[in-house]
Amino acid sequence: MSRHFRFMIVVEEGPESVGAHVPDLPGCVAIGETRAETVELIREAIELHLRDLRERGLDIPEPSSSSEIVDVVAA
Repeated sequence: MSRHFRFMIVVEEGPESVGAHVPDLPGCVAIGETRAETVELIREAIELHLRDLRERGLDIPEPSSSSEIVDVVAA
């Protein structure tokens, strides 16, 4: 039986690449050349990570991370 999960990802743009990680799945990361490529790669990485957890008989953690954007003024 398949379940739908919605995991938050963190995308970080560097000078030569774009990286992403999943706070709720430690070690689940991806690096690409563009944001779009990286988002697709992290989606695939999440699917592989979840498959590996199931194959090893481990529970898939419930997504619990969330995000907020905070505006600040630098003095």
